[in-house]
Amino acid sequence: MGINVSKDYEAWKTVGRTFKQSTDQRQFVKESRDKYNFSFSDAELLQITTPDLYIVYGDILFKQRQLYFQPTNDVPDMVKLRFTLSGNGTIFNEVNKQQYIFNSNQQNIIYMPGLDGKGEYDTDCNYRFFEVHFAKERFLQLAENSNRTLQILADHLDAGRYAQMAEQNLPITWAMQDCIQAILNCTYTEGLKSLFIESKCTELLVLQAEAFEKAVTKSGNSPLQSAHDKDCIYYARDYLIQHIDQPPSITELAKVCGINEFKLKQGFKGLFEKSIFGYLSHYKLNYAKELLLEGANIKSVAFQLGYSSVQHFSNAFRKKFGVSPGKVKI
Repeated sequence: MGINVSKDYEAWKTVGRTFKQSTDQRQFVKESRDKYNFSFSDAELLQITTPDLYIVYGDILFKQRQLYFQPTNDVPDMVKLRFTLSGNGTIFNEVNKQQYIFNSNQQNIIYMPGLDGKGEYDTDCNYRFFEVHFAKERFLQLAENSNRTLQILADHLDAGRYAQMAEQNLPITWAMQDCIQAILNCTYTEGLKSLFIESKCTELLVLQAEAFEKAVTKSGNSPLQSAHDKDCIYYARDYLIQHIDQPPSITELAKVCGINEFKLKQGFKGLFEKSIFGYLSHYKLNYAKELLLEGANIKSVAFQLGYSSVQHFSNAFRKKFGVSPGKVKI
């Protein structure tokens, strides 16, 4: 059963529209963190603008599975770097008869100047996303001397055609995750903050362009030969994260996700650029850093993430970030 968000959706649109238009004021950086309660969702949004960018991080709990979006024709012409951090959703846009799929830990680049259609989202978990919106002209400048994949996308944009980097999304790499966290946790002020954020957003664009170029080059060379194999690998990744405190062995994980151990190990590294337990270790430490920044106790974080002792956790944390867990909270 869908819901026409009407009045509440108008308020929702106004949030982003007003914030994006503030870039015309040529401020160094404008930042806002707000919570909203609508009939269709509860949402927390962090919005950042610099003279050339609009950035939004969203954490949303949807109350209705289907939403009907009304036309949007009054927002700046921008290109979206899209990162779905958790949760799943789809949008069908009537304007260009295109379906856009947003699955957990996947990314793409999208040019969608108008939206009139419906969306469908999970209601049993929070939907978290991170977006960087480049002004169209700025994006075209950056893409002018880039790789072939990004230039093809730029050609579509320059002609005014709806487009995305590829029909199939790609996983969010750890380098991308690090960029996103650096932007969200930036402590610089004024001009330095603007310079830092713009450089990190450009780095995100480079990482995406490189990932899609590699995907085109490697197509047909992966040990994963079917969509079913890929689904099994994504399920294995999700299962690992859900059991982060007591992860299964590779043999157990292969049985759980319905794929043989060879395909599991080779396919996992092909999709996520890390071994299974290398991925898990990296995820745990990045998650631990987030919890510590939110004020969590070091001992409770170590216990929650399945470390055998606080000392073991502290050593691993220091090795990765160069500081002890206690220093992160300062």
